[in-house]
Amino acid sequence: MAHTKSAQKRIRQTEVRTERNRAAKSRIRTLRKKVTDAVTSGDKAAATTAVSELASAVDKAAKTNLIHSNKAANIKSKAAKALATASA
Repeated sequence: MAHTKSAQKRIRQTEVRTERNRAAKSRIRTLRKKVTDAVTSGDKAAATTAVSELASAVDKAAKTNLIHSNKAANIKSKAAKALATASA
């Protein structure tokens, strides 16, 4: 257990940040599943909306260094490719 006030505060801050990061990553996973489901169901409008939501969430995660910018690009690229194959 931390003894100094500053160390105790750092522990509290870490817990809050960890929970925030966990929620953001979980949201990205959920949105990826949503894109996949929309593409497989053939609903182009829902798939387009889902890809847009995913791109936004991924960009925000990359901006705060939650995920690497290249990983963000890969996720968005795969979602766009899935949307394009569904549309064709």
